[in-house]
Amino acid sequence: MLRSNQNVQNSFEFVCIEELVPQDHLLRKIQKHIDFSFILDKVKHFYCENNGRPSVDPVMLFKMMFIGYLYGIRSERQLEREVQMNIAYRWFLGLGLTDRVPDHSTISLNRQRLKESNVVQEIFDHIVFKAIEHRMVAGRVLITDSTHLKANANKRKAIKKEVIKSTKAYLDELDEAVRKDREAHGKKPLKTRKESIETKETKVSTTDPESGYMVREGKPEGFFYLDHRTVDHKFNIITDVFVTPGNVHDSVPYIDRLEKQMEKFGFKESLEAVALDAGYFTSSICKKLQEKNIYAVIGNRSYSPVKGLIQKWRFKYDAVKNIYLCLQKHELRYATTDREGYRQYKSDPSHCQNCPLLKDCTRSKNKQKVVTRHVWQDSKEWVKQNGRSRSGKYLYRLRYQTIERSFADAKELHGLRYCRFRGKDKVLEQALMTAICQNIKKIANHLTKKVG
Repeated sequence: MLRSNQNVQNSFEFVCIEELVPQDHLLRKIQKHIDFSFILDKVKHFYCENNGRPSVDPVMLFKMMFIGYLYGIRSERQLEREVQMNIAYRWFLGLGLTDRVPDHSTISLNRQRLKESNVVQEIFDHIVFKAIEHRMVAGRVLITDSTHLKANANKRKAIKKEVIKSTKAYLDELDEAVRKDREAHGKKPLKTRKESIETKETKVSTTDPESGYMVREGKPEGFFYLDHRTVDHKFNIITDVFVTPGNVHDSVPYIDRLEKQMEKFGFKESLEAVALDAGYFTSSICKKLQEKNIYAVIGNRSYSPVKGLIQKWRFKYDAVKNIYLCLQKHELRYATTDREGYRQYKSDPSHCQNCPLLKDCTRSKNKQKVVTRHVWQDSKEWVKQNGRSRSGKYLYRLRYQTIERSFADAKELHGLRYCRFRGKDKVLEQALMTAICQNIKKIANHLTKKVG
């Protein structure tokens, strides 16, 4: 029988909010297994002890922000409206059905007070320690990558500006390696590197000057930030988050961030291996990881040789004699080591001028082939060898199940595809808050399955 419900929703009911929230709701799991009271100790120095009007519970404000990041609510005004209407949100915050929800401006002011502090980073670290406590972080294999976040800036609103080039942090170490290599080959030391400030012209956003103009093959062009993230392979818990402008190379902050994790979370003894993509395949990173005795698996870059010329890998290196052999078995002998750390191996022009492969080998006017080899090339060869092994191939495949999935969840479910705010510090706050929510969700779901 066809019927229509004509009841008007103006009746009064006596209900218990506890009974209105499903037992398997995510917020129930988080409430049961994550104790957020530690936040009070992190923020108590912001509040007066004996005077002033009573404040809104800071734990409630943070939990309200967590709801926004957990469910991808990007607007604080919208977050206020959602909490007003959603019973589960009210239950999680400890609010009754008729209690007033904190205003969106209160959340904004709360964030402004945290701007000059390290509170969000401390909360992130506390959650990671909680995961370690529950044996969800092994610290044996760490996987790192970066993803681009679209800055809150129009790429057409920009000016061209001279900016200082980023200096390589390992220059002193490289200069020492070059000095020793030249000395070992009987060469005079190079003159001391002049301290000069190099600049380059680049686009700078007038809306968000701290973002970087990114131009990468296969990537969108415009103003972006890079979210550099590290995860532990065991349960894909995020152990580090760091933000740079979009025009900073992935490899620049890597070693520093790795060492900070090893120090902070006690990974010095446990860390056995790392897996990285091709953006981290640099001589300095390979050398550092080999020195730390960390098994490194890094994707290889596909270099494009000059069209029509024989590829460099076909010249075989003899480490005992310190020479290269060409396809005709002629020797390319050591000539010098340049300031950038590359040894130069040169052929004998008298052999090359009558060689049948000359046109396919070199186009130099003096008919001499030059092959270069970095002073830290042995470390790169070691990493390549790791990647060819069975365990290396397995570790590299882990990237798709761990770090790439972590980024995909952050963008699709938690609103990390675009920057909500402007400025590097605020974008870092967004990235950290997203990572915190991803971690607490994993911890809550795991403990629910484990202990019920």
